[in-house]
Amino acid sequence: MDQNSYSSELASADSRHISGVYGSNGSESKSSSLNSKLEHESVESQSSQSKGSHSPSKSVCSSSSTTSSENVPFKKEELKSLQESHLSYRSDEPPLLPGEKFHSRARDVTYLCPFTGPVRGTLFVTSYKLFFRSTDKESPFVLDVPLGVVSRIEKVGGASSRGELSYGIELFCKDMRNLRFAHKQENHSRRDVFEKLQQYAFPISNKLPLFTFEYEGKYALNGWTVYEPIAEYKRQGLPTESWKITKINEHYDLCDTYPAILAVPAAATDEDLRAVANFRSRGRIPVLSWIHPESQASITRCSQPLVGVSSKRCKEDERYIQMIMDANAQSHKIFIMDARPSVNAVANKARGGGFESEDSYQNAELIFLDIHNIHVMRESLRKLKEVCFPSIDENHLLSSIDSTHWLEHIRFIMTGALRIAHKVESNKTSVVVHCSDGWDRTSQLTSLAMLMLDPYYRTLKGFEVLIEKEWISFGHKFSQRIGHGDDKHSDADRSPVFVQFIDCVWQMTRKFPNAFEFNEHFLITILDHLYSCLFGTFLFNSECQRVKEDLKNRTVSVWGFINSNQSDFINPLYTSHQQLHTLFAVPSIRCIDLWKGYYCRWNPRMRPQEPIHIRSRELLAVKAQVLRKKEELKRELEAKNARNLNSPPHLSSPVTV
Repeated sequence: MDQNSYSSELASADSRHISGVYGSNGSESKSSSLNSKLEHESVESQSSQSKGSHSPSKSVCSSSSTTSSENVPFKKEELKSLQESHLSYRSDEPPLLPGEKFHSRARDVTYLCPFTGPVRGTLFVTSYKLFFRSTDKESPFVLDVPLGVVSRIEKVGGASSRGELSYGIELFCKDMRNLRFAHKQENHSRRDVFEKLQQYAFPISNKLPLFTFEYEGKYALNGWTVYEPIAEYKRQGLPTESWKITKINEHYDLCDTYPAILAVPAAATDEDLRAVANFRSRGRIPVLSWIHPESQASITRCSQPLVGVSSKRCKEDERYIQMIMDANAQSHKIFIMDARPSVNAVANKARGGGFESEDSYQNAELIFLDIHNIHVMRESLRKLKEVCFPSIDENHLLSSIDSTHWLEHIRFIMTGALRIAHKVESNKTSVVVHCSDGWDRTSQLTSLAMLMLDPYYRTLKGFEVLIEKEWISFGHKFSQRIGHGDDKHSDADRSPVFVQFIDCVWQMTRKFPNAFEFNEHFLITILDHLYSCLFGTFLFNSECQRVKEDLKNRTVSVWGFINSNQSDFINPLYTSHQQLHTLFAVPSIRCIDLWKGYYCRWNPRMRPQEPIHIRSRELLAVKAQVLRKKEELKRELEAKNARNLNSPPHLSSPVTV
């Protein structure tokens, strides 16, 4: 067995479910082993369908805790046979992904699990992950954490520390958890582990490449081909008499944070576009995000105008907004949705920014959506983490969540997106959306409104296209907001903007469980790889930087992994008839709930006791069986009707009275 096959099989069976991320002893480990067995059979069947495809373990690719430690009836013999079957593959090193390298080992380390208590074992550090394996073979425990999720690392205790568990290392993670390990001082292992963790958790700060540039995984499908901008614009019906596709930004000289291909009003000349770019923050001119197939009402996105305290005007910009309004023949009005609170927008005038004046922009109505900035959102998530990890005070849970204001922020974002969708669908009016620079709140609003309006984006591939288009190509600053490979954990540019968007999508899937082709596991997998640095999808801040780094040829896309394992991410309750409808997800605070499947997933008490992933697979199988039966009956009916048409009519014999 070659190294890659060994790594894949061992990671799949051992790391995936034998004990989840916060597995425990006893029945939880046993039930997890059964899940491992079922998953292993699924992996084998998939591999036979897609030869040459490599799938990392679920604990590496996404949270294993969402599918492990579930209470499933289990026989002790199954655990023993499963362990024995993989005993020959075990070595003194952790299972490795293609391109992953082993760097450090520390024996006799204790993982201080906040839920099940201390677990003694061996700690490994590789170029991609931290891997901990317990020494208890009867109830094995595995912890598999991509180093990309680590925000900061601190030493705990010193030479004078007393107590067996008072000396060690603590890791603070971006995915709502902390990890603490106790080392024995006499082993002198902490220093080497700490240095290796610092080196490979923060490769950019140590002048090393991110692991994604070393990862050699292969998949049956190429994820980089999911989004083709011209094809997506053509799907929307472009070009039209009123809109054109332009390559004016082909070399990123008009705007270095915009994609190379843009859709703009057909009446706008290149000179108009350059003049407008000079009047918009960062040169981010209003460009088309989505157009209604019937009314031609549009959603366009941009950044704030540079009006300043002197309330400067730009005739080209005013005329350009008029062109956008005129492109929709069914309305003689246009709405400008400013995502910011009005107070913040006014304050931006002092820094040279500002907002459109209704006196200057005729037939335009300005609406402020009161969504707070990245710093408020970062603080809100920090408070939420304190509520959710490590323990949850169930007696004061609702008041504690309320004090974080997280759900309030989610409601304001969804309310803003709903107002945009309503203006476009019901009022048949075009909408211009912006915040300050147009790459944070603007992306949240346009993508959520498009998700409500266009059923294509509610499919698996369509949602991938939506993220590629509205977030990745239009310059959401993933690198700065997440801090990939950077040890500056207190950087003011970090913020959970994209996490909020995915949270809003999850809220919509709860409200319309039959309208989305993808499931919750799909959303969690996306968020896990937002941090993991296993794939190149969410790296860097703009398309210009990605092209410069030749990302498509040097890294693998997360969509390749997902689309090569689609059955894991399909919602069995999805029905196509809802695709004809616009989803007006009214964000009442009574309908918005904390996403426990993501924020509280590390706590075993907060996990569903039923194995959801297995139940989903069973439902998909039943659904496929019903559809096959339907097609068989349909063919039988058609054949019967055809026979009746071809056979001569039966003439009854005359009756003699």
